[in-house]
Amino acid sequence: MTTTPDRSLSPETVQLAPSYAIPITLILAALPLFFLKAWAGGAIALFALFLLVQTATLRLCFTQTALDIYRGESLLRQFPYADWQNWQIFWFNVPVLFYFKEVKSIHFLPILFDAKMLRTCLEQRCPVAHPVSR
Repeated sequence: MTTTPDRSLSPETVQLAPSYAIPITLILAALPLFFLKAWAGGAIALFALFLLVQTATLRLCFTQTALDIYRGESLLRQFPYADWQNWQIFWFNVPVLFYFKEVKSIHFLPILFDAKMLRTCLEQRCPVAHPVSR
């Protein structure tokens, strides 16, 4: 199941399960690259470790009115759906990037969580005009 029970979350809140696919893929790609170009392999490995830590610590929660981002028990940021103009999941068959545009800003997030549940939650809670997945 993709939801994680949490006493602090209301019943209509969905917390996305983490997905370690991107960080692990980048670590595996960095290993052979390290032998060809040490600096490039090292840079990719460091980025992968950064994403691994983010995957382990960040949680996305879809409430009835907003997308909330938590680190542990602390709310980092709240994005009310009323401010959203568009959203996309790029390359849904191999999801790597989630984009959404608010009235005053745009956001790009790597897919560090369950992409299928992300799409389901977005379609249910933020049905903006013609979201496109490429």
